[in-house]
Amino acid sequence: QVQLVESGGGLVQPGGSLRLSCTASGFTFSDVALSWLRQSPGKRLEWISEILTSYTTYYIDAVKGRFTIARDDANNTLYLQRTHLNRGDTAVYHCAIGTEATWTLIGCWGQGTQDTVSA
Repeated sequence: QVQLVESGGGLVQPGGSLRLSCTASGFTFSDVALSWLRQSPGKRLEWISEILTSYTTYYIDAVKGRFTIARDDANNTLYLQRTHLNRGDTAVYHCAIGTEATWTLIGCWGQGTQDTVSA
């Protein structure tokens, strides 16, 4: 029933920008907090950003000032606009239901979209 599908990842040069999208279905999108997660090569899946139903946002320091999370409740879509990308941003990016504190408990995230930052 619940479905989260990420898209927009790809190969980008250091310093470049790329926006990720996540389309959702099977639940009331506007009623839940949403997060972006990522898994870098050889590292654990980590939470990087969230947006609440009030549109309040939070970010880890590594992406703060470079990434912007947004939601379009009318179209059941979550976005992650990313600028000044560096090689440390290379990862599989996932969208998830919940916040930093709750996404693991909810246990629902998409399959992810691959991003590679390289010259």
